[in-house]
Amino acid sequence: METSVELAGLASAAAARLIDLLATDGWGAVKSSALALWRSAHPERVEEELTDARGELLQARQTGGGEELQRLLVAEWQARIIRLMATRPEAVDELRALLRGEPRTAGAPEQQITGSMTLEAHVSDGDAFLAGRDMTVTRGGQA
Repeated sequence: METSVELAGLASAAAARLIDLLATDGWGAVKSSALALWRSAHPERVEEELTDARGELLQARQTGGGEELQRLLVAEWQARIIRLMATRPEAVDELRALLRGEPRTAGAPEQQITGSMTLEAHVSDGDAFLAGRDMTVTRGGQA
């Protein structure tokens, strides 16, 4: 059994990793695994809050000042993760797997599908955007 110090360390590491990933292209790959942690406690609300935090963090980074906001978000999500572990002790193993880079949705109704895809575009006088998954296109500083 983990001590409260070990669980606090795990929550701190998980929150830092979550917020680091939030503002990268890697977010799409781990989003469902992160949300699966909260599957029994309003995952739709958590998804909305993470989406808002992502938008705020990306905007802050564009203006050159994302460090303070990132620290605040890490502290906020560390507290949420500690509460999550208190209500769902089985989430500890899921957090560890997420930190090791093993996305999983254990117990979640959706299944993760792996496959391959070939995309091809032929463009004249315009833009082409191809994606096998999530995509964000930014024009003129607006996302």
